[in-house]
Amino acid sequence: MKFLIDSMRHGVMGLTMVLAGASMTWFPSALSETSGAARPALTVSVTKPTLVALPSMIRANGNIAAWQEASIGAQVGGLRIAEVRVNVGDHVKKGQILAVFAKETVLADLAVQKAQESEAVAALTDAQANASRAQSLKTSGALSAQQISQYLTAQQTAAARVEAARAQLQSQQLRLKFTEVLAPDDGVISARMASLGAVVPVGAELFKMLLQNRLEWRAEVVSEELSQIKSGMPVDVFPASLAKGQPPVIGKVRVIGPTVDAKARTAIVFVDLPISLNDDPPVRAGMFATGTFNLGESQGLTLPQESVVMRDGFSDVFRLGANQRVEQVRVQIGRRVGARVEILSGLSTSDLIVESGAGFLTNGDLVSVARP
Repeated sequence: MKFLIDSMRHGVMGLTMVLAGASMTWFPSALSETSGAARPALTVSVTKPTLVALPSMIRANGNIAAWQEASIGAQVGGLRIAEVRVNVGDHVKKGQILAVFAKETVLADLAVQKAQESEAVAALTDAQANASRAQSLKTSGALSAQQISQYLTAQQTAAARVEAARAQLQSQQLRLKFTEVLAPDDGVISARMASLGAVVPVGAELFKMLLQNRLEWRAEVVSEELSQIKSGMPVDVFPASLAKGQPPVIGKVRVIGPTVDAKARTAIVFVDLPISLNDDPPVRAGMFATGTFNLGESQGLTLPQESVVMRDGFSDVFRLGANQRVEQVRVQIGRRVGARVEILSGLSTSDLIVESGAGFLTNGDLVSVARP
């Protein structure tokens, strides 16, 4: 009996008590577990926001288009196309012959006009001789004043006919010149409508040409960011055809559009792209491209990307308090560089922020901090 009482005093055995017909067994060891300190929800690592030099840039989308596209048409009509010397994609030089019209009709008309000019010159020579004789007889009275006036008028009429004949001759010479269709500038043929043997009217479009093979990226930039963009600024352009890992095409801002779209609130920024003479250039007119305007660098407060948790469409971090409990803080994020995210508001450089394990926490959780 004495042994049983001593064992109960030292907690070696449980004590069974009968109260109102129910029994309860009490173990001292169980009480020690439930009355102890609360256990941490998670073991986490912490970090502090760091000031880092971040590249400042503006992102935009837009289409690639020709700097200028020339429409080359027929300057003579009713003639047959005898030769077509270029095709789509050909690089041409200024003054190069692109197509030739049949010249027989023009040459015949030119010969007729030359003969008419010669006839007009001969008539003028005769009229000048008659007028000269009439003038010499003016004082003798052999001719009346009316007759002398008629000879002088005939001379002027003959001179006018010569001028008209020469103008007609020049017109036919121009028609002969226009039977050869020439390139107005250096560039690349982008479209061909000329067909061999076709008879086309005056002004019919025969070719389209990208002048100087120059392309531009027409970036759509929101009006709030226009003040940060300047002429001559470098731009990294990523056309849709660019393979993964390839460097961007480096462009340069030429001009900012003078107007802003009233609905989209965007303006067009024209970016010159480098000229490529390759048969397979990285950019082509009509492509879609994204790009970044490089504004330089600026200091920014950053955290590792895993510290920022996205919940309900907002960005949150967990700040460690003095009592080892975390506080959920809503932040505004900015630029991303590598594995770090810029924090625009809500934190300071002295805050301790949960890094690993942030996605499993809720506001007020007790945590333990792992040693580095």
